[in-house]
Order: sequence, then structure tokens, then C-alpha cells
Amino acid sequence: MTVDRSHDAANDAERARLGKLVARLSDEDLSRPMPAGWTAAAMLAHAGFWDARAVFALEKWATTGAAPPPGDYEPDDVAWINESAKPFLLALPPRVAADLALRLAEQADVRIKALSDELVEKIRVVGPFNISRAEHRREHLDDIERLFPPR
Repeated sequence: MTVDRSHDAANDAERARLGKLVARLSDEDLSRPMPAGWTAAAMLAHAGFWDARAVFALEKWATTGAAPPPGDYEPDDVAWINESAKPFLLALPPRVAADLALRLAEQADVRIKALSDELVEKIRVVGPFNISRAEHRREHLDDIERLFPPR
């Protein structure tokens, strides 16, 4: 049976898009306010935070050999996490936040590409996160590019 690994190409594409966006936006652009009290930089750092969570879960799974406990699974409502993290993400210097988001995306994608087919299938069934990191990145990159369309 062939395992669907299309998530790898999607992750690569959105990570490349993120890299281009980070390279072309100025610190002033990154400081621009976004809806709900975010800035472009904080929104990127938010995406990076969730990529870091994916790396943490993968390392935990690799270390223990067992699926992460149910408390590590994707919660249905993450608003409290996002809102709690927002002040910290907003406090980061804009360039630091943007560069961090790109670095964390790279780390997540490397870890996900290294997964065995068996583990890819387990994660799709059990969790604890979506291995298509591209979906979350795309959502926020779309929001930012509405303000700063690609040239």
C-alpha cells in the first residue's frame, strides 16, 4: 500500500512562500496591525508556535515509541492558547518573529519528511496534529498577502 505523502510537497510550497514573504517584507510591514489585535509578525510567530508544537510532539513520540497521551492531541478549541500566547508573540521584535517562524517551519518539515510511512498513517488516525503544516501556514500567509500582495 502506498502512503499519501502529498503533505510533504504542500509543506515545502508553503514554507517557500513563507520564506519569500519574510524576505520581502520590511520590519515596518511586519509591524502592521492585523485583525483581532495581531501584527503580521505576530501572526507569523503564531504559525511558528504551532509548528514548534508539531516538532515537540514528534520528538516525544520518537523518544517514547508510544503515541502521545490524549492531552497532547489537537484540542477542538485553541482560542485560549492563541490568546494567551498573543502578548508574548507581539513582544517579539518583528524581524525576530518572522525569522523564527521560518526556522520553525523548516524544523517541522524536516521532522515530518523523516517520518516512516507507518508513523504517517498512525498520526493521521491518532493525532496529535495535522502533518500538513501547509494548511495552517497558508491561512495566515493568505491573510498577510491580502495586505502585501506578491509583486
